[in-house]
Amino acid sequence: MTDWEIVAGILGMALITALTRGFFLISNKALPMPDWAKQGLRYAPLAALAAVIVPEIVMTQGALINTWQDARLYATAVGTAYFFWRGGILGTIISGTAVMLLLRIGLGW
Repeated sequence: MTDWEIVAGILGMALITALTRGFFLISNKALPMPDWAKQGLRYAPLAALAAVIVPEIVMTQGALINTWQDARLYATAVGTAYFFWRGGILGTIISGTAVMLLLRIGLGW
């Protein structure tokens, strides 16, 4: 690629990014959104988080784990149980991390 092609590509991507991110700022009035879209957007952060976390828990190097001797499963179970028991995020993180460390360091999983 020549230098001009690289510059044109960067400027084109910058323009597309500015247009798509600033699309809702262009209009002076609020754009109406259907109720079903508003309801769906309430679950978008949870769905995105699950899409990132779940594969990390149940997969290793692109394949499903095939053993119960995986510290991530037990750390997830303990963290989930703590969250439903007490409801605190910090305690959930600490309990899950503690189980993960105990199983990884203590048992070598």
